[in-house]
Amino acid sequence: MRIGASFALLAAFLGSAATPQDRIALSRTVYVETIDGAVGLRTVEPATSFRRGDRVILMIEWTGAEARKGTVVRSAIPTSLAFQQGSSEALEVSVDGGRKWGRIGHLRIGERLAAPEEVTHVRLKVHGKTGGRMTYSAIVR
Repeated sequence: MRIGASFALLAAFLGSAATPQDRIALSRTVYVETIDGAVGLRTVEPATSFRRGDRVILMIEWTGAEARKGTVVRSAIPTSLAFQQGSSEALEVSVDGGRKWGRIGHLRIGERLAAPEEVTHVRLKVHGKTGGRMTYSAIVR
């Protein structure tokens, strides 16, 4: 079970629709976070396998020519993950497949506020930057 979930999650993440508008090279990395309850030690290591309930950190890095105004790096959240939080206030999220963007706590699904685990996409505007990264944490479903 653990190995199968690893390959499925990695395939979904690496094949996700990260779509910069300019020629920007993207690289993606997945880490697993563990906390040793006895001593409270937190470790983050490159992911080799996953299981339901694991906390993962996904990092998307970009490099390339200076991004023009309006350039964004965007990525779908794999369906096997429940988004938890982004690493930056500048990170925008969507709960409707990328049609509307905003921040958790402001986006709605019908009459109610959307929950973090309902996020379907993340994006970051990268105007004027020649490289950078966005990261977010998620729980394996």
